Amino acid sequence: MPAKTTTTRVRIGRVGPRRQVVIPREILKTLKLREGDFVAISKQQNGVLIRPKHMAGSDEVLTPGEAKKVRHAIKQVRSGKTKRWDQVKDELGL
Repeated sequence: MPAKTTTTRVRIGRVGPRRQVVIPREILKTLKLREGDFVAISKQQNGVLIRPKHMAGSDEVLTPGEAKKVRHAIKQVRSGKTKRWDQVKDELGL
């Protein structure tokens, strides 16, 4: 029985005058990339690897006060100072 081989169809892009690389539409759709998205580019032994890269926006970053509250909450959870949701609802009268 012959070994299974997988072949990947090669897609051709091009480098524009300002070093911009055109990524074929099919690959963009597969990776769910849109105009303006970031990609991580790394040199490989035999080429270049381009991966989608999520960059945190300002609305996705905690303020110092929020980060302090999260650290405090994690500390409480680790020390076992938690309540079940149904207990909290009863205490709040929900």
